[in-house]
Amino acid sequence: MKKNSLVRKKIYGYVKKKYGSEPEYLWRRFPDYAVFRHEDNRKWYGLIMDVPLKNLGLPGEGRTDILNVKVDDLLFADMLLQRKGYLRGYHLNRGNWISILLDGTVPMKEIREMIDLSYQVTASSRKRQKIRPPKEWIVPANPKYYDIVHAFDNEEEINWKQGAGIRTGDTVFIYVAAPVSAILYQCLVTETDIPYTYSDRNLSMTALMKIRLKNRYAPEQFTFEKLKSEFGIFAVRGPRGIPYSLSEALKNC
Repeated sequence: MKKNSLVRKKIYGYVKKKYGSEPEYLWRRFPDYAVFRHEDNRKWYGLIMDVPLKNLGLPGEGRTDILNVKVDDLLFADMLLQRKGYLRGYHLNRGNWISILLDGTVPMKEIREMIDLSYQVTASSRKRQKIRPPKEWIVPANPKYYDIVHAFDNEEEINWKQGAGIRTGDTVFIYVAAPVSAILYQCLVTETDIPYTYSDRNLSMTALMKIRLKNRYAPEQFTFEKLKSEFGIFAVRGPRGIPYSLSEALKNC
């Protein structure tokens, strides 16, 4: 068996095990071309092709397998093209497609990472939200309606209103509104989508999340005035992402 065939076999096994994908052979004229695509939106996230070396601008008269994957960053694509084993997307010039030589030049570990990236880039918005890396949020809390200041006095883990987009594994920094007006806690989200229905004139909830205390901050450390003057945060009315500079400051305390 050729080295290319061995790499193909490893790729087939990887996408089957991780994503449940089977290679699809769509062209009678090109029986060795194999496509991998999402079940929901049917978009491709990989295409293996058997291509003449001369068509790739490479020396030799034979053929080689390549894997086309998609990236979402032009600068990253340009960086890859400076490395051995990476070429501009063969017959897929639009949309930041990259061709990877499957002749052993690129390690299998790196090929798997590129498949994962392409899968994320081409996923539907709903699936992308589920498979995205952990995210950091600022979550507001109003002490008029809940004694958040003392919420972790006796418990390390509590239930909290789940904000849209928050997933298990995310980090939430709880900002306590006036009269405190400061971030007091860093918590890890350990569970989401806990069924719960509640509504009054001040608050409405349809689901809860479970959050575990990771760190406490003194009220004077991350005041609203500091968030505004140093980190450009002028309001905390609902769950929101945080800038890198604030993330680093919070983690270094």
